[in-house]
Amino acid sequence: MPNFKVCANRFELDGKPFQLIAGAIHYFRVPREYWRDRLLKLKACGFNAVETYVAWNAHMPEEDVFDTSGMLDIGAFLSLAQELGLYAIVRPGPYICSEWEFGGLPWWLLKYDCALRCMDRAYIRFVDQYLDHLIPVLLPHLCTRGGNVLMLQVENEYGSYGDDKEYLAHLRDGYLQRGVDVPLFTSDGDCKWMLTGGTLCGTLPTVNFGSDPESRFEALKPFKPFGPLMCSEYWNGWFDHWGEAHHTRDALSAAEDFKKILALGASVSVYMFHGGSNFGYMNGANCPDPANYQPTVSSYDDDALLTEDGDITPKYRLFQKALMERSGKTESAEIAPSTKAEYGVVQLSQSADVLDYALSALKPTCSASPLPMEKLGQGYGFTLYSCRVLGPREEMDLRIDGLRDRAQVFVDGRFAGVLYRNDPKPVIRIAVPQEGVRLDILVENMGRVNYGSYLRDPKGILYGVRLGQQFLYGWEMRSLPFMDLSGVPFSQGAPAFSGRPLLLRGAFDAGKTPRDTFVHLPGFKKGMIFVNGKPLSRHWEIGPQRSAYLPAPFLRPGMNTLEVLELEGFDAPAACLRAEAALG
Repeated sequence: MPNFKVCANRFELDGKPFQLIAGAIHYFRVPREYWRDRLLKLKACGFNAVETYVAWNAHMPEEDVFDTSGMLDIGAFLSLAQELGLYAIVRPGPYICSEWEFGGLPWWLLKYDCALRCMDRAYIRFVDQYLDHLIPVLLPHLCTRGGNVLMLQVENEYGSYGDDKEYLAHLRDGYLQRGVDVPLFTSDGDCKWMLTGGTLCGTLPTVNFGSDPESRFEALKPFKPFGPLMCSEYWNGWFDHWGEAHHTRDALSAAEDFKKILALGASVSVYMFHGGSNFGYMNGANCPDPANYQPTVSSYDDDALLTEDGDITPKYRLFQKALMERSGKTESAEIAPSTKAEYGVVQLSQSADVLDYALSALKPTCSASPLPMEKLGQGYGFTLYSCRVLGPREEMDLRIDGLRDRAQVFVDGRFAGVLYRNDPKPVIRIAVPQEGVRLDILVENMGRVNYGSYLRDPKGILYGVRLGQQFLYGWEMRSLPFMDLSGVPFSQGAPAFSGRPLLLRGAFDAGKTPRDTFVHLPGFKKGMIFVNGKPLSRHWEIGPQRSAYLPAPFLRPGMNTLEVLELEGFDAPAACLRAEAALG
């Protein structure tokens, strides 16, 4: 079995100096059927290890569930990497950031009055339960037990958030007490305050950055009394928020800084080697201040060495060249791009009115004041808040206190306006006649914050709804998680958009052997895309993402259904399945 050690100024493997050169691939962002392809491309590029986070919220979607099936089988992922001759680095969290929903923390934590990422008793109890499930899965894969996992991370960029050293020590000791006997490390940005808060005495500190390796490592050295230099995240690209330009990084610049890291003798993990996708509702968000919520797109292409759908890029070739020069190799294998399918136009010829479905088919939860999504036992999707407003009332401002994140307002079933948590003046003017009105508010969870001071980000309506200065009471709440559309009654025909949210459905033939494709929605404004009733991706006309990656493993041979939830309007009820992505 491999003998991996952290020595005074270097790593050693089986008694020889070892430079750990990893690339990040998150198993939970890639269809299981494609793990082998992505790992083979990692190895062909010249990397000797794969690095992955573990997404607590994916494995524990409910408190009493620990799921390792399908794309969540981290044990199978690590075994496959070992079979292919790759070592591994695992970053179990419990917090991972990663532009992933709630930074990997499970939504149901927000049902409880507990502080996050510190020695809060309730929070620690849940963390310990998670580690009790996870660590036995990881133990057989440690290099000390014949596996390929060389190192585990303690928390993630903790210095960017807090300074509770007792908490970090609890996590470290929890790994040790559960049998982990490979080296542990922390990772943080290169600011003094980050390294002060995030490093832990006796645990190898590492640093994350995207440029200027020499100065970044110099910033680390005062906090590194022992061990080799290591960049745990070398940012060769970047991610996108809705409404921004698509981020790219010059391939030559990224490769030159990568070569500088190698020349310094430092170990490194390239973040990302292959980004994959935030399938379904699993994108995160940034929030540097309360009025600047920045939801991340569904694509996690990240301008990485492999595209979102796994094809090599010019950046891949430059990194491969650098690693070949380092190893003395002169030839590299040719890798052909995968074949994509052009399935063409899909007519969305069936429909279901979302408000009609919710109000007629779903049992409400009743409360004097509106409750946040988590208090309703709901993690993702949409929540419909309904109440009766007595009249008469002159025209007044309707306000939602604590809106998370975007609300469509309907008065007696008619669209009245949209409110968004970023709006400078989030109000709609409405009047109420003598007979009163029915008020319906459909709130969309657009992704919980994954980084920074505003990490605690419950969804729905947090505090209340006011008309003028008067709070409205007597609410019915209906959960619309839309994790499975099999219970939605679709009817033939697709009416013109009237302002009320519509679910549209069409069918297409993927043939005997389905292939990857990309969903395009020209003329649509905002909502969700589903395939065979399961959530695939968000869509929003503001971009930059203008297509959704649809992997072949998500399709069935023969006929498949494509569903679109449209919130704000469309030109024609038709989608298009093309062979090319449009990311900005």
